[in-house]
Amino acid sequence: MAGRNTRNPGPGTRRPSTHRGRARRPRPWHRTRAYRLTRTLVLGVLLVVGAVRCTQDDGPPTTTATPAQPPAGSRPPAPRAFDARPAPPRTAPRRTAPAPRPLSRSRPTRVVIPYIGVDAPVFGLGLDRDHRLTAPPEDDGHRVGWYEGGPSPGEQGTALVVGHLDTRTGPAVFAGLGELGPGHLVELRRADGRRAVYTVDKVRTYDKAHFPNDEVYGARGRPELRLITCGGAYDRRTGYAGNTVVFAHLTRTR
Repeated sequence: MAGRNTRNPGPGTRRPSTHRGRARRPRPWHRTRAYRLTRTLVLGVLLVVGAVRCTQDDGPPTTTATPAQPPAGSRPPAPRAFDARPAPPRTAPRRTAPAPRPLSRSRPTRVVIPYIGVDAPVFGLGLDRDHRLTAPPEDDGHRVGWYEGGPSPGEQGTALVVGHLDTRTGPAVFAGLGELGPGHLVELRRADGRRAVYTVDKVRTYDKAHFPNDEVYGARGRPELRLITCGGAYDRRTGYAGNTVVFAHLTRTR
């Protein structure tokens, strides 16, 4: 046809695009798929690292280094929340009071036992023909006897004090002796004006046939006291079958 070039293009000649508009240009580097994948990967790594650091900052640092000391005259920084709990209170060790020094010899004049309401005069006792400790007269239920052949109250050794549990007329001075227990106090007042205070360790009742003489009468290397009265089962013909003994040691003098 007239006006139309029907010749084929020569070698190296670029065929015009069949699309409408201008020819396609190459995409910029910041809009390529590789760039977007790389950016997404980098952002994900940064978010993970940030989350790990935030998680690690929740607790106290586990370091063994000595904290720096603040300069002189400055106030120390306020403790963090995990340091705000007070330290548990320290329990002070109990101190045992030193043992009192033994007193010199002086006869007792009264025995006072506040827990059972005893406040009685004391007189001296000895041994019978069989070398057994004698007891106060049967009708004398308001006094107690002290063995004169042994240590006096407050003196080194074991002091012996004896009293009746009851008499024909009713309860006697040591009727409540079995009610004593560890920690109760017994005070012996002496002729020289001094007082020996003993603390009860234990109370025991023994059968007369198996009475432990060494345990009751023997010395213990410190000032001690024995309060003795009748105990055990009672028979009208033979009397009480045993004895009640209070063991105590010297804890104070005045």
